[in-house]
Amino acid sequence: MTEETDLRHREKMAKKKASRDKLMARKTGAKGLMLVHTGAGKGKSTAAFGMAIRCVGHGMKVGIIQFIKGAWDTAERRVMEGFGDLVTFRAMGEGFTWETQDRARDMEAAAKAWELASSLLADPAYAMVILDEINVALRYDYLPVETVLAAVRARPEGQHVVLTGRNALPAIVEAADLVTEMTMLKHPFRDGIKAQKGVEF
Repeated sequence: MTEETDLRHREKMAKKKASRDKLMARKTGAKGLMLVHTGAGKGKSTAAFGMAIRCVGHGMKVGIIQFIKGAWDTAERRVMEGFGDLVTFRAMGEGFTWETQDRARDMEAAAKAWELASSLLADPAYAMVILDEINVALRYDYLPVETVLAAVRARPEGQHVVLTGRNALPAIVEAADLVTEMTMLKHPFRDGIKAQKGVEF
């Protein structure tokens, strides 16, 4: 790198920093956020668990309710349960809908999960509540979307809520503060590779 190139780079970065600082000076608000992780790509729950770890790192209490998963003994559940009183983790699903093949049973499991989830959403002790795979339960009409949104809107001020799962309903997307859609470009499953420890569970 020449001295002239280095100088141009520094000038460019100084302008960029000044512009960024000006933008950030106007960002002073704070509130409890509704975040949605959806899409066909991998990483929706994983991203939510990453935020849970951030909260725990700040000494903040987190509630995690899994609406579909439950049959597998996952590493993330073991890790989260190791944080003691800072994390409430309940895997309350009965597995994927194509495994159970019993709509009434799936609806009953979702109702039980929602009962606990709604109590966490009403509890100001929780800084973040993660409703893992709730988008799937909503898509299959296991729960009324209006009921979920009413509880999300009524949660304590400052509490964050994260909803994960494919095919988030338009009403969920509309109500959210942040929506991330995971897009699958490539997946080893297509090449005959099964779910593996440390990657999928």
